[in-house]
Amino acid sequence: MAKQNKTIYLIPVMLCFFCMGFVDLVGIASNYVKEDLGLSDSVANIFPSLVFFWFLIFSVPTGMLMNKIGRKNTVLLSLVVTVVSLFIPLLGSSFTMMLIAFSLLGIGNALMQTSINPLAMLIIGDKNLASTLTFGQFVKAIASFLAPYLAMWGATATMPTFGYDWRVLFLVYFVVGLLGTALLWVTPIYEEQGAGSKEQEVRGQSVFSEFVDCFKLLSKPIVLLSFFGIMCHVGIDVGTNTTAPKLLMERVGMTLNEAAFATSLYFIFRTIGALTGSFFLRVMKTRWFFIISVCLMAVAMALMFGGQSKMVLYTAIALVGYGNSNIFSMAFSEALLSVPDKQNEVSGLMIMGLFGGTIFPLIMGVMSDAMGQAGAVAVMAIGVIYLFTYISQVKH
Repeated sequence: MAKQNKTIYLIPVMLCFFCMGFVDLVGIASNYVKEDLGLSDSVANIFPSLVFFWFLIFSVPTGMLMNKIGRKNTVLLSLVVTVVSLFIPLLGSSFTMMLIAFSLLGIGNALMQTSINPLAMLIIGDKNLASTLTFGQFVKAIASFLAPYLAMWGATATMPTFGYDWRVLFLVYFVVGLLGTALLWVTPIYEEQGAGSKEQEVRGQSVFSEFVDCFKLLSKPIVLLSFFGIMCHVGIDVGTNTTAPKLLMERVGMTLNEAAFATSLYFIFRTIGALTGSFFLRVMKTRWFFIISVCLMAVAMALMFGGQSKMVLYTAIALVGYGNSNIFSMAFSEALLSVPDKQNEVSGLMIMGLFGGTIFPLIMGVMSDAMGQAGAVAVMAIGVIYLFTYISQVKH
């Protein structure tokens, strides 16, 4: 793979990372949809689960698609699907319309998350991969923590929001998505045909055999365990995103508009964590930073499970936000560096792990309906326990 020397090309790629953060609006949006339509927790949690369901279906095929049309074109396709998904809620907010919008948002994000990391690697090369991906996660987190503020502004603003109330966040992100698409479109990025996958040099290889060869990579322990690690990371991420406001509403008696700040707090500390993590991962071993991150999340789970005051819950949300901010980039880079000749396929498998964002909220919804938000926290704690077992796999 040829190394891209013009690092200025990272600018449109980082804007794509920002657009990738649009998926995190599903947490606060599902809470507003729940309130507007009078849904239960288990039904409302279908929305974030539906978004991340598509990672199971599209991630591996996207890795193969990159081999056919290139990484840049795959990212462009993901942006187009994402922009369409953001436009649909502007037409209406019925249950069906929101299901369609969140489905397309999930499909677009599956395409983007699979292709954006290899595209960034094409530009920067192997050096400082974890720290660069972490900086991309920092940019992504900016979009994530802005979403609740935009929704709150739309729901409470006295100035005109074009009649979209909390859905004004879709309008804002729709405009930014169009800008990101245009900027990447005009940016020249050189790609070797079949970059990142020597397997594609084999002529006449069937689609079925490509799938089989891709999933065979899960026989490598580091790839399989990293896959489960990413499942837990995104399960905790989506779970906190969705559950944090509910914790404050249940235990402190806040309204949804007041409790929506909890989601922003989570993403503020995820943003801080990603920014500082890009520095720490350059000056200390990834393994030690991973240990620190998981320990912070363990403390957060204990505080969320038993905390009854606003300050304790805010502290817990901040800790899990910081601790979870770098797990994805560390696990992803460990897997990607372990199979350097099949980076597209490994990327597809790792992004398929974001299917954890479907499994966790569904179980958490059932548990919270049965025993309150403590049940939802207990489900996330299982993910933290697994991440402790993954520590031994972090070698770099």
